[in-house]
Amino acid sequence: MKPIRTVGIVGYGTYVPCYRIKLAEIERIWKGKTEAGTEENAVPGLDEDVTTMAIEAAHNALARAGVDGADVSAVWVGSGSKPYAVKPAATAVAEAIGAAPEVLSADFEFAFKAGTEAMQAAIALVSSGMARYALAIGSDVPQGAPGDDMEHNAAAGAAAILIGPEEEAVALVEGSVSYATDTPDIFRRSRQRHLEQGDRFTGEPAYFRHTQEASQRLLAELGRTASDYQMAVFHQPNPRFPQRAAKSLGFTTAQLKNGMVVNRIGNPYAASSLLGLAACLEVAGPNDRIFLVSYGSGAGSDAFSFIVTDQIAKRCDMCPSINDYIARREEIDYATYVRYTGRLHE
Repeated sequence: MKPIRTVGIVGYGTYVPCYRIKLAEIERIWKGKTEAGTEENAVPGLDEDVTTMAIEAAHNALARAGVDGADVSAVWVGSGSKPYAVKPAATAVAEAIGAAPEVLSADFEFAFKAGTEAMQAAIALVSSGMARYALAIGSDVPQGAPGDDMEHNAAAGAAAILIGPEEEAVALVEGSVSYATDTPDIFRRSRQRHLEQGDRFTGEPAYFRHTQEASQRLLAELGRTASDYQMAVFHQPNPRFPQRAAKSLGFTTAQLKNGMVVNRIGNPYAASSLLGLAACLEVAGPNDRIFLVSYGSGAGSDAFSFIVTDQIAKRCDMCPSINDYIARREEIDYATYVRYTGRLHE
């Protein structure tokens, strides 16, 4: 799929809570539960949730783009852990950034690719000419049960991508492909608090089949190979999966380096791919190509190709970078983690 008219990313913003729990601390409580995939996970504070993190990321994206919230025609929030079952997070974000009341707003759901799903819609809306700017956000907090394997990789964070016209873009959208099937791997039933895993489906045929199919189809459509890209971002449920998927497609460890955010803060599910994209944009130069492929349980992947423009040199450094948020940390113990994540009410 290619945009009807050329559009791109005009602003990007991130947010990661300051609290961290070491995986060694989780292992102290739940000994031998799983292989450690990262060193620590970002944990939301008592006053933080999907909505508040999305607002922070949105403000940063607008500040970096130099765009007023009132000029944003659509605000879409992708998440698997929004605070209300019936009440959108997107309306609160739109209100907070000054986009309301004349604004399209909705929450997107598709497990871990809800953020890139929202970005697909934003690209389509701006490309059609119906809007000048559309804001897509991925935001999530940990959803794994205490002692579950997912507790070792689940983290909190948000990323916002502002889509706008070609002449303002720091990175142009060259094309995208989505690939989806009914493949059960990770799910959560209505009124169930925690995610469940269909373990034998999680890698194959879920994650690897969908990321590879979407990637291969996009590369074929654009007539490209992995060597045409300077950076690559894959959904990061752990450090191993994206490395294996990337290698199978011909991408190198060097190409993955900038987008592997999960190695430092854990995996904020719906924001994972978008955080990696933002991390790449923070170090990219003109004419760099960035390859992005997300993954969402259930299951599906969105693959994108971006080319960085000369506008990247004008990016605003006034708002915090993802590395600023990663460096801003306060370590907590498991008891505090249980309190902050509401597990005392289990």
